[in-house]
Amino acid sequence: MLTLHHLNLSRSQRVLWALEELHLPYDIVRYQREPTMLAPEALKKVHPLGKSPVLEDNGQVLAESGAILEYLQENYDPDARLKPQAAADKIQYRFWLHYAEGSLMPLLLMKLVFASLGKRPVPVGLRTVGKMLGQGIQKAWLNKQLATHAQFIEAHLARHPWFAGEQLSMADIQMSYPAFALLARGGQGELPQLERWKQAVESLPAWQKAVAQGGPLDFPG
Repeated sequence: MLTLHHLNLSRSQRVLWALEELHLPYDIVRYQREPTMLAPEALKKVHPLGKSPVLEDNGQVLAESGAILEYLQENYDPDARLKPQAAADKIQYRFWLHYAEGSLMPLLLMKLVFASLGKRPVPVGLRTVGKMLGQGIQKAWLNKQLATHAQFIEAHLARHPWFAGEQLSMADIQMSYPAFALLARGGQGELPQLERWKQAVESLPAWQKAVAQGGPLDFPG
């Protein structure tokens, strides 16, 4: 039996979605973020890094959402429903699986950190300076970087309905977390192609079941 250790508002939403798309039976162990938004210490009992998602399968303990998605596709998707077969689509599939965490998420995490420098837990006496520093870095560098990535994604989705071609794949599932975050806090203005893709995702029965199980993937702006 597959067991998913799921933290609210986290990357494990992707694994929930994949499990539902593959119609796999699974157990779910739920964890709630601390008031600091960090994962609870209890997750370290499951995996030394104390992060989510963690998937258990017949004694195997798997971490890292991208690795888990590939594992599920390789072991539980015999008809390759969630992996394209055309050569060009396979190249895009591999690219977006790695791009999500390797290129886009670091920028979005920096956006979150720099936007928080004027708030708790930053000491009161440093919040004004922290706010100015965070805003300055975002304006001078970070927002420009995010704009480049946003337009790159827009251009790709203008040519393809899904990230790896004509059908939903694990690439879309992997991209869901940073894509939703980009729309919520990227500050990049209108992104009609990404919004179209997001609406298509939200219309899928498996996505809706994943949300019912794990909660909505809503990011603060």
